[in-house]
Amino acid sequence: MNRAAATIARRDASPASADWPGDVLARADKARVRTRSCAQCDLGSLAFCDGFAPRTVSSIRRVQCTVQHDAHDTLFREGDEGAAVYSVLSGAIKVYKLMPDGRRQITGFFFRGDMFGFCLDGSYAYTAEAITPIEVCRLPMQRLNDLSETAPEVQHRIMLRMTAKLAQFHNHVLLLGRKTARERVATFLLSLSDRARRRGDPPSPLALPMGRADIADYIGLTVETVSRTMTAFKRDGLIDLPTPNHIDICRAEALRAVSDGTARG
Repeated sequence: MNRAAATIARRDASPASADWPGDVLARADKARVRTRSCAQCDLGSLAFCDGFAPRTVSSIRRVQCTVQHDAHDTLFREGDEGAAVYSVLSGAIKVYKLMPDGRRQITGFFFRGDMFGFCLDGSYAYTAEAITPIEVCRLPMQRLNDLSETAPEVQHRIMLRMTAKLAQFHNHVLLLGRKTARERVATFLLSLSDRARRRGDPPSPLALPMGRADIADYIGLTVETVSRTMTAFKRDGLIDLPTPNHIDICRAEALRAVSDGTARG
């Protein structure tokens, strides 16, 4: 029995076994699914259920499950039934859309404390893929909707998370539609730094779990342009690149001026 099957074989011992997701079980060859008490969650204020009444947390615990994936595993595909939302416990995820000819637009990166998987028409609008090994908390959307009828704070929290995603979407539209290559790369790096700060991590140095091709597909540039621009930023003393997957932001305000289009020269 492989490690995924061994983990799943224990699901009947869980009080939430009736709510184990078919889509996750169908990927049993890759995903490791297990129960995890909300009391063991170390997200703190980043957690979806942070501050909820004990009774509400107990209700969520009965229907959630924790899913582990290896790097490059697909959590769900565009067009799949949008049965659940996910909260990232560890690792990094990218979401993207594909054109018929294979061209790809990455629409978001998600890290510890982020949520993704919200949909309006009953199906996912994008594909979600693990960049690194990940652990996510899976929350059935229908159960959350049912719970929100007796616990309004759940619906309020969902709205807050969706509103935050909408704000990110508008910023991304601005980046793709109006910014130059230098402005796009600067905006991307500062966005990672700002998000790290908000989740309690150092804003610099930054780990870059995604490759240059992923960055290029997110900000609408070629891989060569992304690499050239980062090299230019290093030459100008704005950043340092100790390794291809790590970056030090040396002059944050100067980099922000580039991002805003107010830099001189």
